[in-house]
Amino acid sequence: MPTYEYQCESDHQFEVVQSFSDKALESCPECGKKVRKIYSNVGVVFKGSGFYKTDSQKKPTSTTKTETKTEAKTETKTETKPAKNTD
Repeated sequence: MPTYEYQCESDHQFEVVQSFSDKALESCPECGKKVRKIYSNVGVVFKGSGFYKTDSQKKPTSTTKTETKTEAKTETKTETKPAKNTD
């Protein structure tokens, strides 16, 4: 369950562990005044050999490469040459 930070109108700050489905708090447990959620940065660390480049991209299939190469090779040019005269 995530931990949410709150701050009241009297500048009291506190953290509460709540479920995603729980309603947000409306009053400070210390003074009873109105509170608001404080959004802060998330601590995420990506370790490894290039998270995006190596882990997130689709790996190409080898069949598509060979199919395109064979299609290019089968393409032939036909030239029509005039027939030789046997006079």
